[in-house]
Amino acid sequence: MKYALVTGGSRGIGRAICVKLAQMGYQVVVNYKSNKEEAEKTLELIAEQGGKGDMLQFDVANAQETAAALEGWHSANAGAHISVLVNNAGIRKDNLMMWMQPEEWSAVLNISLNGFYNVTQPLLKNMLVKKFGRIINVVSLSGIKGLPGQTNYSAAKGGMIAATKALAQEVAKKGVTVNAVAPGFIKTEMTADLDEAELKRLIPTGRFGEAKEVAELVGFLASENSAYITGEVISINGGLYT
Repeated sequence: MKYALVTGGSRGIGRAICVKLAQMGYQVVVNYKSNKEEAEKTLELIAEQGGKGDMLQFDVANAQETAAALEGWHSANAGAHISVLVNNAGIRKDNLMMWMQPEEWSAVLNISLNGFYNVTQPLLKNMLVKKFGRIINVVSLSGIKGLPGQTNYSAAKGGMIAATKALAQEVAKKGVTVNAVAPGFIKTEMTADLDEAELKRLIPTGRFGEAKEVAELVGFLASENSAYITGEVISINGGLYT
């Protein structure tokens, strides 16, 4: 049995990725922080596709909670290991820097950047021992270009991009690849508060992307066909920024 863990897998892009990996034959571990109902809906969609999955509740920003959850999963699944990790969990707390509160800064960085470390570090050893692993980090256009009102989000995703490039060089010889996908404007709950009609005028393709389009890219990077691609940041933004 092949296992994949998707953080923030209960909704949006994370949910679409879970379904895609299940279609590829992975048993998907759907991480969620608090919304059990939405995580269960993700499992229902996986089952509808003939796939298998289970839920694992923990806050990626909490190192102790994350470690305990992962240790518990390994204890309950003796001999199993997670060979695909998708670090997708993230939040936005947009504000101009001059008015940004400490919590708005720290919460965004803790979930994306510290969460990347908290989840990846304990899973890495097994990937190296097995000489196969796929780590895919969901970042953002904001981490490449920088967007006003998102200094915190840009910093968090920019940090993940730099970490992606560094870690890729550490583990490549052991058959583990590390890549990032950088979505632009994708139709999810996270972008529901944005003015789609206005923003799509800026996008050469003339529309917001779909979560399943991001999931298809992640699916390729999770496959054996992507073995010679590592340390890359692949944009999926409709040509908005190249």
